[in-house]
Amino acid sequence: MTIKKTLLVWFTVALVCVNTVLANEGTLAFVGATIIDGTDSEPLPDSVLVVTDGRVRSVGPRAAVSIPEGAEVIDVSGKYLMPGMINAHGHVGATVGLNANGEYSTENLIRQLGLYARYGITTVNSLGGDEAAGFALRNEQYRSSLQRARLFVAGSVIAGVDEQAIRDQVNRNADMGANFIKTRIDDNLGATQKMSRPLFDALVEQAHVRRLPVAVHLFYLDDAKYMLEVGADLIAHSIRDLPVDSEFITSVAEEGVCYIPTLTREVSTFVYEDVPEFFSDPYFLKEADPAVLAELQTPERMSRMANSRAAQAYKAGLEVALTNVGALHAADIPIAMGTDTGPPARFQGYFEHMELQLMVDAGMSPLDVIRSATGVAADCIGMSDIGTLEPGRWADLSILTANPAVDIANTKTIETVYIAGNRVPQP
Repeated sequence: MTIKKTLLVWFTVALVCVNTVLANEGTLAFVGATIIDGTDSEPLPDSVLVVTDGRVRSVGPRAAVSIPEGAEVIDVSGKYLMPGMINAHGHVGATVGLNANGEYSTENLIRQLGLYARYGITTVNSLGGDEAAGFALRNEQYRSSLQRARLFVAGSVIAGVDEQAIRDQVNRNADMGANFIKTRIDDNLGATQKMSRPLFDALVEQAHVRRLPVAVHLFYLDDAKYMLEVGADLIAHSIRDLPVDSEFITSVAEEGVCYIPTLTREVSTFVYEDVPEFFSDPYFLKEADPAVLAELQTPERMSRMANSRAAQAYKAGLEVALTNVGALHAADIPIAMGTDTGPPARFQGYFEHMELQLMVDAGMSPLDVIRSATGVAADCIGMSDIGTLEPGRWADLSILTANPAVDIANTKTIETVYIAGNRVPQP
C-alpha cells in the first residue's frame, strides 16, 4: 500500500526549512537488545544501536556495527528496543483535571508532553485546539537536547457557514504554520448540524492551495466516501455506523489515505458507567491524579453515563469500529495508531497502550500494531525523520524488559525512554 505522499511531503519540507538543528557532541551505543526498528523488518536480536548528536548513526547485529571510540556504552542485553510511539491523533494543552478548558499554556503543554513521553509516546500529532504556545513549542523541538514528546499542530478546527469564512480560517491556520488542517463532518449522533458539503469542497481546495493536508473527523461511512472524493488526506476517526464496504476499501486504497481508528475514544464515552478495570492497574495509577479518579467514581457521574443514550450508542459503535479495523487491515490499508486523547478522562499516555491492545483485538498482530504506532504513523503524518530506528532519524526510543512483538501488553514494560538520545526525566 502506498500512502498518499504529495501533500505530506509539502509540509515536511517546510518544517525542515523553518527549523535549525542544534547538535551536541554525545555518542551513545545501546548494546545487546533485540531491536524492533518500526519498519517491515523482523526483530533483530543481540544488536547495537549507535546514536550521535541525537540521531541514529548506525544499527545492526553486534558483529556488524562498530562502536565509536569514546561512546557511552549502555548494556541492554536481554531487553527490547523499539522506536518511540507516535499518536497520530491526540490533543495537548487545554485540559486540567476534568476541565476541558482549564489552561492552554506553555506550562500545561510541557506537563502533558512529558506525561506522554514517560509512557513511551514520543510524538503527538495534535489535531485541533492548538494555540500560539503550541506552535511555539513545535518550532522549538528540532534540537538534540529535547526531553519531551514532539508536537505537531493543526490550529483551530475549521467550521463556518460560508465559503469565504472557511477559506479565511484555513489561511489563518496556514499563516501560523499548521501541519494539518482539521475539520469535522459529524452531527454528534444527530445533536448538531453538519456543514454543507460544498463548504468541505472549498476547505479541501484551500488547504491544498496552501500545501497542507486535511484530516477529517467523521462517524458515518457515507461521509467518509464523500471526503475521499473531495481529496481529504487523513481519516482521523473510525467509521462507526456501518461495516466498510468494497467501494470504500477500493477508494481509500486508490487514494493512499491513512486510517486512524481512535478506538479508545469510544471507550472513554461509556467506560466510566462503572469502575473501570484499569483503575487498579499500577501502570495507570503511577501517573493518575487521585482527585480525578475519585470524581469519575461518584455514583451520580456513573449513573449519568450509564443512562446516557450517546454513551450507549458509542459503545455499540466501538464494535463496528473494531470490525472495520480488521477489514481494513486485511485489505492492507495503512492504519496509524491514534487515540484522540487529551480531552477529560481520556488519559494521555495510558490510553495509547489500551489502543494497541484494542488493535490486536481487532485482528492485527502485535508486530503490525507496533509498526502502526511507529513507522506507519510517521509516514501517515508526513514525518520522515521519526518513527523508525534507521540511520539519520531522531533517536526517539523505548527500552522494554519484555517482548512486545509476542504480547502487545509488554509495551507497558518500559524501563527507559529516550528522545533525541536524551533520557526522559521521571517525576
